[in-house]
Amino acid sequence: MDKGYLVVSVYHDTVAEPVEGATVTVRGDNYEQSFSTDNSGKTPTIELEAPLKIYSLTPQTEVRPYSVYQVEVNKAGYETTIINGVQILPDETSLQNVFLSSIPAVTTMQKTMLKRVPITVIDIPNNELWDVAQGTSEGKPEDTEEPQKIETEDRVFPEILIPEYVIVHNGAPTNTSATNNYVTFTDYIKNVASGEIYSTWPVEAIRANVYAILSFTMSRIYSEWYRSQGRSFTITSLPQYDQTYAYNRTIFQKIADVVDDIFLYHIQLPGRNYPFFAQYNDGIKVNNAGWLSQWGSKSLADQGYTALQILKYYYVNTLTLHSAQEIEGLPLSFPGYNLELGACGEAVQKMQIMLNTISGNYPAIPKINPTDGQYKESTVASVKKFQQVFSIPTTGIADFATWYRISYIYIAVSKMLQGVSK
Repeated sequence: MDKGYLVVSVYHDTVAEPVEGATVTVRGDNYEQSFSTDNSGKTPTIELEAPLKIYSLTPQTEVRPYSVYQVEVNKAGYETTIINGVQILPDETSLQNVFLSSIPAVTTMQKTMLKRVPITVIDIPNNELWDVAQGTSEGKPEDTEEPQKIETEDRVFPEILIPEYVIVHNGAPTNTSATNNYVTFTDYIKNVASGEIYSTWPVEAIRANVYAILSFTMSRIYSEWYRSQGRSFTITSLPQYDQTYAYNRTIFQKIADVVDDIFLYHIQLPGRNYPFFAQYNDGIKVNNAGWLSQWGSKSLADQGYTALQILKYYYVNTLTLHSAQEIEGLPLSFPGYNLELGACGEAVQKMQIMLNTISGNYPAIPKINPTDGQYKESTVASVKKFQQVFSIPTTGIADFATWYRISYIYIAVSKMLQGVSK
């Protein structure tokens, strides 16, 4: 056996409200240990057993490449939440969010009638590559109809932009009883990628697959594929129609870092002003010509191919990467350069104000005083603590990934303060 790592973050309803002092119990084969969350809702990093790395680097059916654990979270005043199937890969850090529901206040008589604290149970499905290898999933279909371009004047979003939320339908398109989840765009991409590939792969293979996932998603958004059919969602959770998504799935740190770095980008073909419909499959059980092969992308990365070279190998040699014009719902776009010690100006001041707002809910993040637009040591300390709390490389520099994570958390905290929820 090898070792992997787990960090559990506990929230009340949204990431805007961390839960301090929750008891997190992790259980696995011959393992059980409890931890307490800090004032940012996080456990310490937990070391856990995982299979040898080789099993996630080659297609095989004998040994599941990751170990699974159960996470149980308890806190007075909240429902107990149990998550089964939390996934641990060797040498990788797994991030598991847990959202607790508060128990309504009850009378003394009602308390005596309660047999136990209500329990929410969430079962995380296997990685899609493993299920396809085992024959328990059919994987991607042999063919998927490409969306037709909708004229600009007929679409809800006339330009290519990143939506604040992706509305995920948890079932087949025709299943009207299936629920819909509102998921922030970046969280959706991280979820899909963590369920479609392994984070132990070379980073260029991960980037190639994330670009494909981004482009597929942007194609669904830009073509309004389901909305044009009269449906009230963006995309489904099923690989038979779209991509694999599972509520509260374990997210892998390496995949999250890649998504944070490139989520504005998608693939386009020359002469087209809309995202390429980037279809992909495992490349073993299903291997369609003109589709990206997931296992094949890993092999090419091993040979030194870059992410863009991998994409051109499987799709079209003339494709290029394009950035969306803006992100819906965020207060300010990235200034286009990293903010660091010695920087000054409006962008620094805006970031300082956002961090101070966030620190009201995350007291471990020190407030910046004054918010004068000067990137001094106090701003560096605040940025570093923010990065540590939200599992971003701790540099003290507000780069692209840090800027947009601050923006997303700021929006969540602001909505909570205003009593707005999704």
